[in-house]
Amino acid sequence: MTLDQLNRLSEGEATAAFTQCCAAQRWVERMVIDRPFESLAEMLEISDRIWEECDVDDYMEAFEGHPRIGDVDSLSKKYANTKGWAGGEQKGVEGADRAVLERLAQGNTDYEQKFGHIFIVCATGKSAAEMLALLEARMNNDPAHEINVAAGEQNKITRIRLKKLLV
Repeated sequence: MTLDQLNRLSEGEATAAFTQCCAAQRWVERMVIDRPFESLAEMLEISDRIWEECDVDDYMEAFEGHPRIGDVDSLSKKYANTKGWAGGEQKGVEGADRAVLERLAQGNTDYEQKFGHIFIVCATGKSAAEMLALLEARMNNDPAHEINVAAGEQNKITRIRLKKLLV
């Protein structure tokens, strides 16, 4: 849709559109209210500002909108409205070495146990091995630091999805 079409959506339609980009309801509500946007750049700037005003509860809600990296079953079942985007974002796991996929699966489990949420990474353009290396490196973070790293990754994903919304 065009920016003009996005600006003219009903509140319900705009809510559905923005929820495809980020599952944090406070962020979605603010994006709906802050319309109309003059340009893509302004929309991204407002999105960034809203995300900066969000808190840990909002981050956790946003993280719930993602499948685990490399988890095809989760990808197809959870949040079907973002399945196509998430699948494309995780394209790097296609054809990955089985050992890497197994380490990713175990890493996801270990990460969730340590931090209390799934591993969030902007996977676009990254191979499975690159994502695994990031996961393993981030396991050394303390929880207070990691939630902010994950929130930054979520914001990168949201920005990419906002751009995909406007085709």
